[in-house]
Amino acid sequence: MIVGYNAGVQNILIVGSGDVARRILRLLASSVAPRARVYAVLRNPEKAAAWRDAGARPLIADLDDPRSLHRLAGLADLVLHLAPPPADGLRDTRTRHLLAALSASKRSGGSLPRHLVYVSTTGVYGDCAGAAIDETRRLAASNPRAARRVDAERVLCDWGRRTGVTVSILRAPGIYAAGRLPVERLQKGLPALVDRDDVFSNHIHADDLAAACLAALRRGAANRVYNVVDDGELKMADYFDKVADAFGLPRPPRLARGELAGVLSPVQLSFMRESRRIGNRRLKQELKLRLAYPTVDAGLADAIRRNACSS
Repeated sequence: MIVGYNAGVQNILIVGSGDVARRILRLLASSVAPRARVYAVLRNPEKAAAWRDAGARPLIADLDDPRSLHRLAGLADLVLHLAPPPADGLRDTRTRHLLAALSASKRSGGSLPRHLVYVSTTGVYGDCAGAAIDETRRLAASNPRAARRVDAERVLCDWGRRTGVTVSILRAPGIYAAGRLPVERLQKGLPALVDRDDVFSNHIHADDLAAACLAALRRGAANRVYNVVDDGELKMADYFDKVADAFGLPRPPRLARGELAGVLSPVQLSFMRESRRIGNRRLKQELKLRLAYPTVDAGLADAIRRNACSS
């Protein structure tokens, strides 16, 4: 049984029903179909049929509307929280609403989940000037987007300590896969940084992140953080070059940092201000995950095969 419990049918709640959630659902369907009942929280009722066909039981709810979350109370043995924070502010109100809904059953004599896994971001580390880091690195979020993730992590860990629910945190970097590559960026000819100004970026294939979520449900420790990154060490422009070469596109022009301000958006520039090389020892040793795509080269080879099969 993939989630590591000996009880009967497990109720698994997926919150944040996007691409990675679909990949998780496929893994669950192929591994534990007789022993797991999977619920997927959706905001859009029009997507319910597709998720039902994929094997999930849709729940129409919105993390921005606490009144819509009452059905989550006492529902799940295990929770996979993949939903991003709201787009504004420094606090993750969505995570607070989710925890309030999950806690409602306890207040009325019901049960809480046994384990909650949250997918955060490696952006919480801020700029590390290219240093090699692990999960013990002090958090130094440098923008509101990352600050909201730090807030979510703290709220979740506090809740876990208070309630006894095992909360495990996965910090993921840039997620890629076939269909999730910067092809449009390359087609537009947007520039990258010259090598002396470039930053180290980190990557994880979407399938490996999905597998890490299930590994965390099986083996993740309480209030333990795991970096979900592959084995590669790539500078950002080198990553773009690899994607361009794989799909027969021109490599991006390279400019000095001072020349990019008038060309790229503030959001695009923000990703070029942080450099870090993130280790994955805990992922491999504690969660015992064997990466299907240990390098971007392996992931791109798969994307090329998929592209050839679909053409």
